[in-house]
Parts: sequence; structure tokens; C-alpha cells
Amino acid sequence: MVSGLRKGLTSYGDTGFSLFLRKAFIKAMGYSDDALDRPIVGITDTYSDYNPCHGNAPALIEAIKRGVMLAGALPMVFPTISIHESFAHPTSMFLRNLMAMDTEEMIRAQPMDAVVIIGGCDKTLPAQIMAAASVDLPTIVVPVGPMVVGHHKGEVLGACTDCRRFWSAHRADKIDAAEIEVVNERLAPSVGTCMVMGTASTMACVVEAMGLALPMSATIPAPHAERLRLAEASGRLAAEMARSGEPRPSRLMTEAAFRNAQIVMQAIGGSTNGLIHLTAMARRAGVAVDIDGFDEIGRTVPVLVDLKPSGDHYMEHFHHAGGMPALLRALGDRIDLDATTVAGGTLRDVVDRAETVPGQTVIRSVEAPIKPVGAMAVLRGNLAPRGALIKHSAASPRLMNHTGRALVFESVADMAERIDDPALDVAPDDILVLRNAGPKGAPGMPEAGYLPIPKKLARQGVLDMVRISDARMSGTAFGTIVLHITPESADGGPLALLRTGDTIRLDVAARRIDMLVDDDELTRRAATLPKTARPTWAARGYARLYYESVTQADEGCDFDFMMPGRSEDGGG
Repeated sequence: MVSGLRKGLTSYGDTGFSLFLRKAFIKAMGYSDDALDRPIVGITDTYSDYNPCHGNAPALIEAIKRGVMLAGALPMVFPTISIHESFAHPTSMFLRNLMAMDTEEMIRAQPMDAVVIIGGCDKTLPAQIMAAASVDLPTIVVPVGPMVVGHHKGEVLGACTDCRRFWSAHRADKIDAAEIEVVNERLAPSVGTCMVMGTASTMACVVEAMGLALPMSATIPAPHAERLRLAEASGRLAAEMARSGEPRPSRLMTEAAFRNAQIVMQAIGGSTNGLIHLTAMARRAGVAVDIDGFDEIGRTVPVLVDLKPSGDHYMEHFHHAGGMPALLRALGDRIDLDATTVAGGTLRDVVDRAETVPGQTVIRSVEAPIKPVGAMAVLRGNLAPRGALIKHSAASPRLMNHTGRALVFESVADMAERIDDPALDVAPDDILVLRNAGPKGAPGMPEAGYLPIPKKLARQGVLDMVRISDARMSGTAFGTIVLHITPESADGGPLALLRTGDTIRLDVAARRIDMLVDDDELTRRAATLPKTARPTWAARGYARLYYESVTQADEGCDFDFMMPGRSEDGGG
């Protein structure tokens, strides 16, 4: 098998010259023949000044390189696109597939025998794992880790559940401008991802549960020395993988692994975004994720992790309670413990070594869960024939069965313009509706599903309302919010037919979301809809590729041409 510097030679019509030229140029970096004759471990560099979640990436890279070199291989760091949730316009989800393509092609284009991928902020881990699945080169994942908690007036707090809570209080005039600025400086006290069970934490937990990363990788706080030691250990293992050529993602990303991931997502109170990413990752690996099957898992798997927004604690508390190994032990035979891990053993080995922490209350038993059923439910109905999602573990129980009048916003811009208008005709029992906010309509399916409570109602003390959309929502958010309505309105979905004043019925127990409008009327409305034309924002470049190729939420919002399949030589 071709390996090391001889892998994937640039084509000059003479392979001997290709290797000669490659060595001549790389020696300009000061490498010796001894170094260049070793297996190569590629390491993705996702650091960016625009990405504070990845602020510790340079330190992680140095620790990984140390581990690789201690094990006798050659580390080679290469940059990829870096995406931060708060700094990506129009939304990070719009760029996830671009990052996946960039990472995949850079792994294929450059000689490496194994790869270490570093990610954290919401879309970076799924993007890179999608790439790894497509290339099928031996891969180990090193998440950047969660922030440590902050404090304000004696209260523990953090990004971003508390970001939303404090901002809602500010909108309701309960917190003045001076205090909200003080809070702003305390919500994110260190580098790392959000320390609640948002999308970043969800995906880190999923990655660990699937055996793609070393135990405890999901929960070690980003600034802790323990995370650097984990990075070094990951580098050592990557060097061994570079020599052996195993395990490849195809051995780890199995049906059993994806089922384990779905169980964990329900048990941790995971982000609704996680299901989209998991679906995209699975499709790259040639595995199907059935949303109705995911719902069935949610009916039998309780929420066991007491973390915001479904509970009270934060990721560092989860870590000190024993982390993912302790959770897997608590889940017992619900998890397939014979699933293989990147370290060569099985999840059973991980569970056998799980720490027991006397008196901890963050990881509950199945006999005393935080919630008796899983975090998320899949809804269907005439508003969502291909499904919609609600995180009912972070919603108001009184609204789980609710019928109300629709108040429709045509777009994110329309919502922003009208939501706080004192003349807005809205009541607490109404259902706020946002459309044209899906993958194609927005574009990029922004996290706009967390429609704010209209200011006139917030000032009256209204804390939650039913809100529905074809958008996404941050996993950090609380509220009775129906998301990912599929097909989206901009792709011919029935959400486009809804009008202000129509009645909507939500029945989570029955898994239904319906507009109470008769079929004949819907047919008449459909006949009057204008034909969909390519929007001006999609005229050229990546935006055009995205618009013409992106799939719907139930298919992972990946590109339709990124079909399952792996290269024969593992990306070389």
C-alpha cells in the first residue's frame, strides 16, 4: 500500500520526478529524510480570529503533534474553512456543506495516512465528519470542548441558554441597558463551545457515543489541561492508525453506531439541529436515519442528563459527574455496547472503565430521569407531510396540546419589522408562524425558529407561545417551538398555503401539527401561488450551487450530488 510522502503524487507524467519535486520543496521547511520517510498524520487547523469557540485550537494542535511525534509519525497541519455560529452570514448552516467539501478535498489532495479533525462550533464537527465518511481515511476526532461557566449576582450562567433568557428579560424591560452589558461580559468567560446542551455539545456527545473520539472527549472543558492530554493521546493513536490503516470511518459509522447516537441525543436533551447533522453524516456513510424511528426511540429513552435548556446544569458538571462513559452505563442495554471504537475496543470497554462519582445528580438513572421520555418528538400532519421536530423537553407542558390562531410572518425580515410593533394584532394563545426560512428560502435555514415573544406580550409577562417554522433553532433555546417543517414553504411545502387567521392544532402526544383548513380551500390557494424562481442571491458561485443542490431537512440538508460512496484508496 502506498503511504507517506509517496501518496497521491502530483501528476507531472513522471512519478519519480513528482516525488523528487515534492521532497525538494518540503525540505525548504527544514524536514529531514528521516522525518519524511515516516507515516503522515494530517491535522485540520480550524482556528480563526472569527471563531472564539476554537480559540484553543492552536494549543490542541501542538498537543496532537506531540502525540504523533512521540509515536514516531510525522504530523502535518493544514487549514480548512472555520465557521462560527455568530459570525457566519447569512447563517453557519449555509456554509456547512462548503466546509465539508473543502475538508474532503484537502484530505484527498494532500498525502496523509490518517487524519485528526478538530472541531466544535456547531457546524464544524458534522462538516468534517461528513468529509471523513466520504474519504474513508482512518480518522480520529478531537472536539475543542465546552467553555467553563460564568457567574452573575451569585447565579451560575453561560452561553447561550442564559444569553436568550437575559435578552428576553431585557426586551421585557426587566433588565436595564447597563446590566445587560455586564451580563454580556460574563456569559462566555473562556474559549470553547457553549457549555449548555446546544448543538456543539450535542454533536460532541454524539461523536463520542459513536466511538469516533476518545472517552471523555465531549465534556472536558476547553481550558483544562486534561483536554491537552486527550489531544496528545489522540495524536498517539492517529500515528498507530496511520501505520495500520485502521479503523476507517466505514468500520465505525455503522447502523448500530447511528442508533446509539440517536439514543444518546434523546437522553442528553440534545439539540434539534443534531438530527439534521446526524442524517447528513449517515447518508455520507451509506446509512439511513429514519425520523419515525428516531421518534420511537424518544418514546422509550428518557432524558437522563440534567443540563440546560432541559435541566439546570452545565457541561463541566456533566464532565465531573463521569461524562459520556457514565451516561452510557446508565443507559444500560439500550445502547449496543459491542459497537467498535476508534481505540480498537468496544463501548463495553469504555463503560467498564466509567468513573463512579458518589452523590452526583447530573446523570440520572432510568428509574429517576429528568424527563420520562426523550428530548425530541417528530410531528406529521397537513402542515408537515415529511415531518417536523419539537424539543418538548425544553417546552411548556401546558402548550403540548394547543389550538390557536395563526399569525404568519412571510420571512425573517418581515418578522423583524413587525414583531415588536405595538399595533401588532397578537394574543398569548396565538401561534406565531415563520415561513420562507428553510434551506432554500432564507437561505441556509437560519436559527430563526426561536421567534421572540412580541414585546407587547413580553411586557405582560408572557414567557412562551407556540411558534412554528421551516427554520432551525439553537439547541440552547427554550420554548414550545415546532421546527424543520418539511417540505419548506419555498420548496412547495404546505406551509406556503397558511394564512393569518387560520387555525392550527398542535398535539404532541399524537405527534400531529395541522392547519384546520379544508382540502378544497387548500387546493384553491395552491392554484394561486406564484411559480418559484431562482432568487437573486443565488445568481452565481457557491450560492447558486447551494440553492440548486441542497436537500430538505429530512435528508440532512446535504447536497443531492454527494451520494454515498468511498474512494478505493482511502483518499490518496
